Parts: sequence; C-alpha cells; structure tokens
Amino acid sequence: MESKSFHHALKILKDVCIGCSNCMRVCPTEALRVRNGKAVLYDNRCIDCGECFKVCPVNAIIIEQDDFSEIYSYERRVALVPAVLLGQFPTDVSPHAVYTTLIELGFTDVFEVESSAEVLKDFINEYIANSNTPKPVISSFCPAVVRLIQVKFPALVDNIMLLKPPLDLSALYYKQMLVDQGVAESDIGIFYITPCAAKIAAVKSPVGDSYSYVDGVINMDVIYNKVLRVIKQKTGDDITYKKACTINPQNILWSLTNGEANRIKGRSLAVDGLNNAIDFLERLENDEITDVDFLEIRTCDEGCAGGVLNSGNRFLTVERLKNRVNNLLDNKSDIPTESAKCFEKYRPIFKQNISVEPVKPRSMLKLDEDMAMAMKKMERVQRIMRFLPGIDCGSCGAPSCQALAEDIVKGHAAISHCIFMQKMMEQTRKLHPDHSFRIMESIWGKDRFSKGSEKIKKRKKR
Repeated sequence: MESKSFHHALKILKDVCIGCSNCMRVCPTEALRVRNGKAVLYDNRCIDCGECFKVCPVNAIIIEQDDFSEIYSYERRVALVPAVLLGQFPTDVSPHAVYTTLIELGFTDVFEVESSAEVLKDFINEYIANSNTPKPVISSFCPAVVRLIQVKFPALVDNIMLLKPPLDLSALYYKQMLVDQGVAESDIGIFYITPCAAKIAAVKSPVGDSYSYVDGVINMDVIYNKVLRVIKQKTGDDITYKKACTINPQNILWSLTNGEANRIKGRSLAVDGLNNAIDFLERLENDEITDVDFLEIRTCDEGCAGGVLNSGNRFLTVERLKNRVNNLLDNKSDIPTESAKCFEKYRPIFKQNISVEPVKPRSMLKLDEDMAMAMKKMERVQRIMRFLPGIDCGSCGAPSCQALAEDIVKGHAAISHCIFMQKMMEQTRKLHPDHSFRIMESIWGKDRFSKGSEKIKKRKKR
C-alpha cells in the first residue's frame, strides 16, 4: 500500500533560515510559505525537486541522507552506482579506479544502476505495445516527475508507466544473486549513491509500492569527495575488483536526456528541465500533443547529469559518459551480448516483481476530502480572488494571490495578510495600523522590522 504521506529528503534549518523567500518563489508546486520570518514546507505539495536547495543563499535547506557508517550493519555492503557518478571524475580517473576506491572505503560490492536497463527496455516496449495502455506512456524513472504529476497534473496519473525503474531492478537483481550464492538476505545491505533528493524520497516512501529493495541512500557529493580524496593519495590500484555483470554501453546513457527514449520503439520524445517538463505536461493535459507513444521526462537539465547533488559540470559529465560509451563499443563489441546473458537467468524474477500499483493523484488543489465541501471552498477561493490584486508580490508570505486565497479557505491565513488589503482596511478604519504592523511581523518576523526601526531612530538622532 502506498503511504498517505510523502517522505521528504529536503529539510529546512530554522536556525539558519533568514526568510528571504527565494525558495518560495522558485517552487513549482507552491509548497513553501514564509511564516514568522522562516520558510515553512507544505508536505503535501513538495515533490523534492531541489529547486529551493539550489537558490537558498545561506544553505538553510539541506538534503538528508543515511549515515555512511550504516553500511557496516551488513556483511555484504553493495554500492549501487549511477553512471553519472563516474562522469563526475576527470578523464584520467577510470571507472575501475572509482570501483576499487569504493571497496577501500568500506563497500564489498559495486554495481552500476543502469545495468538492469538491459532487461527493463524489453518490458517497457511490451508495456507500450499493449493496446489498453493509455498513451503517451510517461516514464517512471524520475521520481520528481511522478510526484509532479500526482500533485500538479493529477489527470495524467494513468499515463505513468507502472514499471519499476532501473534502481529497484538492480537492487532486486544483486540481492537475489547474492542469495543464490548462499549469502543470508539479512546480511545484504544495498546502498544507492544518489544525484538528487527525489531519489531519496522514492526509496523512503515509494510511489505505487509498499517498500524498496534499497536499504540506504548516500548523497553523491559526499561519496564523490571521499573517492576523489583517496584517489589523489593513491599511487596505483591496490585492489583488483571484478564486476558481477558487464553493463551494455548503450545503457550507460539511460539517465541522461534521450538515454531512455532512444531505447524505446515507436515515437518517443525526451523532455528535460523542470520548467520544460511543466510546460509540456500542461500541453499534454490540454490535448495539444497527440500520436506520441512514450515520454521520457526528467526534471533536471541534461537528465541526472544535472542533479543537485552532482559536484561536476553537467555538460562535461555528459561528454565523458558519451566518450566512455564510444570507447567501450569500439574496443569490445561483444559487451551487449555478455550483458544480456548476465540477466537472462533472472528474467522470470524481474517479470514477477517489475510491476507497481496504479499511481494515485495527490492534487495540490484539493481543498477538502468531501467533494461537496471542496466545491464550496473553491467558490470561496474564487470570491476572495476578486478582492486580491493579482500581482503575486509575495508580501503575504505566499507565492501567489491564488495560493493566499487557498490558504485563507483552509484556515492557514487571513485576507488581511495581503498588504494591499491591509491599506484599504486601514483607510476604512477596519484595521488599526498597529494591528497591520503585527500581521506583517507574524509573516516576516520581528527581527526584520526591528532592524528597520533601529535605522529610523538613528536617522532621527542625526
């Protein structure tokens, strides 16, 4: 059963937050407000896209991860490595050097996440070929996209592909492989090295599934710095590590823009970047886009190469990964065949476990669980909007006039929070100036106003 609440990897440090409202202004689902001079997160709206994380000027927004020491709770410690991690390193650092360094850091096994795309692509093509499947099929690879659709485009949830992404399939494969080798399942810990916050949220509270095969998540910037520091101190590879399965070079690009779409039959389109994704989904919702079989949508520019936890430049990352693919294809033409053979034994297990439950909408526009009451509240929102200025200045601590109106109906705000309404109410003597001032203090914090009053006092003394 899907959880009724989202797990969020994004956390706000109240002691650090200065209430600048930068995060509130960039949030695509209006999940942030400013109250008492601090940013406040509305859990039901947040999709963990990380846009707020990128713009915070004081690093008051962090992305939580599992403590690295947790890997030692398991005898077999598996690092699930996305290809973009390898693309972070300079060209003189080989994938093998990264693998061996991860072993030195404490992992016992290393496996590239995109390896399982070798099997997934076949299941996706079968899924799309089914005449009963709503078109276009929207990839379930990016968890931020899945949550964006749930929250902002609930009418499109039936288009989300009900198949597990490579992350879950790779975790399933490696765990089953070790069990077949005689390792107790309780001794196996699968840890994903993530380039973004949304993947953490997807592991902690999966959409369409009751649990994840992944036992822990570690931020990519942390691992990158650990690995690079060790590699700089090394004079050579002290460890020889043989991978359990060779990745098909074509699947290395799976998480990048067009990496997935290029492996799918039929008319496939790839969209990257959060604003582009929202614009495209709006067009899709309005039936402006037709005759498309498959949509690969990533909220990050250049796909996972643009993840907020990446240390390297996304364009250089893409170039390095493409060069790696070309080198592998030129030097070892039999790799794709070897990769297919590696997974053939586990295809029945994949088939049995690859599907997820239908994704349920979590519309941010839902005003009440009762439909009749929700309709009445929507009418009230529309009435309130007639009085609000409609300029979305953000002075009320909400990102837009529409958001303020919804907050008022839900009992989270009052119409007097609008600075324009305050002035009108003061003129008609419906609101005392002192009360108006206290309202603004409750939104932006007393400290912000005390600084201004101190400056005025100093000027008067002069």
